[in-house]
Amino acid sequence: MAKKRIVLTFPSTLVGQPITTHLVKDYDLMLNILRGVVAPNEEGRLVLELSGKKKSLEDGIKYLKGLGVEIQSLAQDIKWHESKCTHCTACIPACPTQAMSVDRDTMEVSFVKELCIACELCIPACPFKALEIQF
Repeated sequence: MAKKRIVLTFPSTLVGQPITTHLVKDYDLMLNILRGVVAPNEEGRLVLELSGKKKSLEDGIKYLKGLGVEIQSLAQDIKWHESKCTHCTACIPACPTQAMSVDRDTMEVSFVKELCIACELCIPACPFKALEIQF
């Protein structure tokens, strides 16, 4: 199964359309909405992780482009420098997806990159600069 993280920017005229429903039903894709800003009569933006067969991914992206949706690969990631981390847990409450977590028995912080949505909330929370954004 192929996976792709993308950023969709779509015009206000498409905000009320069931775009993600078509990706699921017509293209047999699974999607995980990582972030979204959608409001009536305004440009919308979704950060999605799409997964499915490679051909289905390609066809789904072609469908989106045909609608006039701008598509970009998610070009940023959070990098955790474990060697700089003191396991102070300051990042834990900042992380909305629990990509940053703490083992309560050992009080050691860990990072699960697959859960990270690159929201960047952990970066200013870390007093030791153990987290950074990578483009």
